[in-house]
Amino acid sequence: MQLQLPEPGEDAQAASHTLQHQIAGEIAAAGGWISFQRYMELALYAPQVGYYSGGSAKLGKEGDFTTAPEISPLYGATLASLAAEVIAASPSVDNVLLEFGAGTGKLAHDILTELQARAALPQRYFIVEISAQLRARQQQTLAAFAPLVQWLDALPATFSGVVVGNEVLDAMPVRLAVKAEQGWQERGVALDAEGRLRFEDRSVDDLPLAQIPDASELPPGYLTEVAPLAIGFMRTLGRMLASGPGALAILPDYGFPAAEYYLHDRDQGTLMCHYRHHAHTDPFYWPGLQDITAHVDFTAMAVAAVEEGAEVLAYTSQGAFLLNAGIGELLLRTSPEDSARYLPLANGMQKLISPAEMGELFKVLAIGKNVEWPARMLRHDRTHRL
Repeated sequence: MQLQLPEPGEDAQAASHTLQHQIAGEIAAAGGWISFQRYMELALYAPQVGYYSGGSAKLGKEGDFTTAPEISPLYGATLASLAAEVIAASPSVDNVLLEFGAGTGKLAHDILTELQARAALPQRYFIVEISAQLRARQQQTLAAFAPLVQWLDALPATFSGVVVGNEVLDAMPVRLAVKAEQGWQERGVALDAEGRLRFEDRSVDDLPLAQIPDASELPPGYLTEVAPLAIGFMRTLGRMLASGPGALAILPDYGFPAAEYYLHDRDQGTLMCHYRHHAHTDPFYWPGLQDITAHVDFTAMAVAAVEEGAEVLAYTSQGAFLLNAGIGELLLRTSPEDSARYLPLANGMQKLISPAEMGELFKVLAIGKNVEWPARMLRHDRTHRL
């Protein structure tokens, strides 16, 4: 398949070739085949040359895709407002925030700016970030809040406060499962005769099919993703939330509950690549220079957290979540008569909440323990669909 996409520069091509050589070496060392999960892990996180560990811009106009925090400061302000409300109403929840995978630092900056305006700055703002390049960018973005911010390499064992993980789960490497005539196989990555990356299906013994409802009923040729790494993360997060006196985690991402994820019609999975604001489905296009994601199975994520002692507080669309949390009221702090400031905010809010934009595609899963969750946040709740 020839993709008609912008050509990367020479330095970027050289970095991608280095990564491809590394991947080819690992395939050879593994006997000619690696799981797609391992390939995706290398493509995104290989030191110096992986997508998230390299030096190119990822987010915003100069990058490959745009996230909610990049669209409007109202997004971070709304999360900050809700976090401050929950902390104030929950005696067991410390005034501490933790963000997992903070991107450019824009969301953290908007959250802290809003909390500062409310005279409600947290005692500490932790950021768990594995990318050295992104961590350096976050440190620049958050220089004004330097005394409050501390970077961590992994989730702490115990925690009390509010956790935010914006589009974290979709970037976790997945395994690919394909239904063959003789049963389920794993779709991995091999090399063709010319040394180019290609898919190859193999029978394996450890494919985690329990994530797929009615897996035996799906037809031959059906391709989908399973997410043991994301499930493992949610187990760790669930234990962390349940081990302390009280904590909340807010996880916005795009995806579906299991009953919608594994529809018969969704027979080629949800894997998607993003390059220079173009979306396509070829994960072998310039490895290391494009994002690779899969939609989130929110049922599997919720079950994993609950099994470790956390509770599901809410599951709803991003549009309903933000409206319930007060994004409209925050917009109206800017006068509509001040069109130079009001119109960009209003347009950004529309993109965040409109069902035709991000409002319906993106969902929000809120989990926690010993938290006073505002009753209005249960309007249009969809937990029953999980």
